[in-house]
Amino acid sequence: MLERIKASLPSLAPAEQRVGKLCLADPRIFAKLPVSELADRAHVSKPTVVRFCRSVGYDGLSDFKLKLAGTVNEGVPFIHRSVDADDKTSDVMVKVIDNTVAAFLKYRNDASSMAIEKAVNALVESYTAGRQIQFFGVGNSGVVALDAQHKFFRLGINTNAYSDGHMQVMSASILGAGDCVVVISNSGRTRDLMDACDIARKNGATTIVITASGSPLASAGHIHLSADHPEGFDKYSPMVSRLLHLMIIDILATCVALRIGGGKLQPLLSEMKHNLRNKRYA
Repeated sequence: MLERIKASLPSLAPAEQRVGKLCLADPRIFAKLPVSELADRAHVSKPTVVRFCRSVGYDGLSDFKLKLAGTVNEGVPFIHRSVDADDKTSDVMVKVIDNTVAAFLKYRNDASSMAIEKAVNALVESYTAGRQIQFFGVGNSGVVALDAQHKFFRLGINTNAYSDGHMQVMSASILGAGDCVVVISNSGRTRDLMDACDIARKNGATTIVITASGSPLASAGHIHLSADHPEGFDKYSPMVSRLLHLMIIDILATCVALRIGGGKLQPLLSEMKHNLRNKRYA
């Protein structure tokens, strides 16, 4: 992104060039400052700052700063470096956290909002029609499936989550048109999940797959939510993929909650919280 800005400078108006040079001089600070201070530092007007952002291909200052923050944060020292045997505890903390943050930022910049929108529509349609919503996952992905069931249950949406291959195949066999199943896998190559997804799809259920691009599972569902984070097993590497999948589930659950509306949801959440508090020890 910074190289593209640098290459674009000669074609920009002189005032916009000053904004670009300010960004290149310290992109981290640029991403944090409000438009008024950016304009003051570049000796330009606030509209000129916005015009610069649009001239280099972004929707405006907010979009530009969002992408810029992702770019500079992905460049912190420990990103994409494996944990070494001689690392101190402080080094391990930084590497694990920075790798996780980098994966989240990369997903934010690469994710398809159109695919998310399709998935949310499918989930809402199944809910409003009183049809089944199910989550399938194995291993770490099975944990994500259970978390998804919990999040949707808090919205008053009854769902089922299965991490056993036999249960997934049996459950997929009784799904039909109007039902929705979310299949979660980092590799996208687990045979049981592939079979369950194929059965659910043949029976008319809408299949949403959260998996790596190019994997067999990616092309097996109706809607593919790409989650690309390869895990290395030659040395220890943080298991970021599970956290990435949990974040995608959070996005889906939040969008579905907004679509359902707060009229019925807010009182339900309040009652749940009240009942849970009553079960705590003083």
